[in-house]
Amino acid sequence: MNVILELGFGLFALGYGIYTLFHRCKHPEKYEKLAKMQQTFGNRGGYIVHVISYTVLPIIIGIVFIGMSLISL
Repeated sequence: MNVILELGFGLFALGYGIYTLFHRCKHPEKYEKLAKMQQTFGNRGGYIVHVISYTVLPIIIGIVFIGMSLISL
């Protein structure tokens, strides 16, 4: 049962990260938090923090959880 939860969470996180990656390229104006982060950290810094938080980390977490679930099979 734990393997199924790990795999499900991993697939969800990976899917979310990939979704935000493509959505960010097509509709960057729809990211309200990006604008707030850019006000706080500057244009480049806010963009980097936003990409890492909402795209890179979910993809890494998804890969790790999928790998953990496949190893424990």
